[in-house]
Amino acid sequence: MSDTEQELMSRIHQEINDSLGYDGEISIQREEAIKYYYALPFGNEVDGRSQYVDSTVQDTIEWIKPSLMRVFASGDEMVKFNPHGPEDVEAAAQATDYVNYVFTKDNKGWEILYSWFHDALLQKNGIVKVWWDEYEEPEREEYSNLTEEELNILISPGEVEVVEHTLTEYNTHDVVILRTKYGGRIRIENVPPDEFLISREAKGIQDARFVCHRVKKTVSDLRVMYPDDDFDVGELGAGYNEEVYNAERMARYEFDDSFAWGDGMNETGEEALREYWLHESFIRTDYDDDGIAELRKVCSVGDYIFSNEEIDKVPFVSITPLKIPHKFFGMSVADLVMDLQLIKSTLMRNLMDNAYNQNFGRYAVLEGQANLDDLLTQRPGGVVRVKSPNAIMPLATPPLQPESFQMLGYLDEVREARTGVNKNTQGLNADALTSHTTATAVNAVMSNAQSRVELIARQFAETGVKELMYCIYELLLKNQDKERVVMLRNKWVPVRPDMWNDKMDCTVSVALGNGSKDQ
Repeated sequence: MSDTEQELMSRIHQEINDSLGYDGEISIQREEAIKYYYALPFGNEVDGRSQYVDSTVQDTIEWIKPSLMRVFASGDEMVKFNPHGPEDVEAAAQATDYVNYVFTKDNKGWEILYSWFHDALLQKNGIVKVWWDEYEEPEREEYSNLTEEELNILISPGEVEVVEHTLTEYNTHDVVILRTKYGGRIRIENVPPDEFLISREAKGIQDARFVCHRVKKTVSDLRVMYPDDDFDVGELGAGYNEEVYNAERMARYEFDDSFAWGDGMNETGEEALREYWLHESFIRTDYDDDGIAELRKVCSVGDYIFSNEEIDKVPFVSITPLKIPHKFFGMSVADLVMDLQLIKSTLMRNLMDNAYNQNFGRYAVLEGQANLDDLLTQRPGGVVRVKSPNAIMPLATPPLQPESFQMLGYLDEVREARTGVNKNTQGLNADALTSHTTATAVNAVMSNAQSRVELIARQFAETGVKELMYCIYELLLKNQDKERVVMLRNKWVPVRPDMWNDKMDCTVSVALGNGSKDQ
């Protein structure tokens, strides 16, 4: 490693340790949100007392998600490209169809949106990664009784490798070949929030000084990703590091105890399956000493650098439901209601403890004057033996006042005011449909109830979905230089993205869903 690369790695390690998402308060808050979503115990439970845990966080998020998925995934066009002039109309229509096709058909569009929205609603920001992936696809082919001329024609292309060759007694050839097809495609994947790092002062991904995606890869994965790098496993350092046991990462598996405990070595002990943390860092640095900081992509494990290249864009897109101006991280829906879940859980525990004491109360017993075994055995019609009258006296348990139950309703009203999720959005309120209620009034009630969710949808559309679709558009323009025939609107259409206008406007169609345009 050169001195310049050593300085670069030193800078990257410093940026990682100082970045947001690498432990710290944000990671703690996201860990807490996951535990609240799973309705896990708070840690203040007392043996013999109620241990009820409310599910306000989960209920709120799960009621918002259907509305968002209906808005974005129900229409035929999630994104629409607008032409600049009459000569661009046909290309804009094709770009609209093809970009939607790439997202929903070439990638698992529904699953990507679902996980993206879930991460944002629960853990402040949802992150997706979008890039152009070059690939090789070898196909095995067998041929029999070929002439010399046919054989030469078959194996003349450079992408053909002869695996088996047999000369028959009739001077013909039987061959088995591998034909390698080279191509590329758009790849989109969800990034777990705990695997994404960004510099503290960043207001957005594209203008951040440092962004990093840390992900676990096996030695086998690394050799496939970097076939020209003949690295030695010893150069990668230890397979285990403290990031394996990141508390936020572990919280995701705490509900069903499915976390894979280990030190980076698989159970079989095979070196090829040993796991390492690959850091894909996007850093602004004056690497070439020309006085101008450029954006570079550096892939490394420990201090070992696999690749170091200059790029033009960071391949991540973020959404947040409650954006805070001038900050990258916003607020999640979980942040709004976690305190309500704690309060409701505490109230319900007290109510349930009171009900238990009403049904199975406490007693004052004269010592030695009653049979304690009879008293402790709870059964209908059971006999308790005593040696003197009044040896047992029940201790009165005062009933809770009605205000205690009204408090639960008040907390639901607070949740409704904070999130917009209420009985009108969860299902039609029976009180809204009465003989004297007009259709206009019903629509007004429904619209007001949904306004907070609609704002979240618009926020996702303008800051995330629109940018993701435009990233797909740009990658197709830059990389797909071959014609591809796909089924668009029930017709087979040849697509050539390099013929599109590179300055086409992009808009995101939201609120289409089911029903009329008013709805």
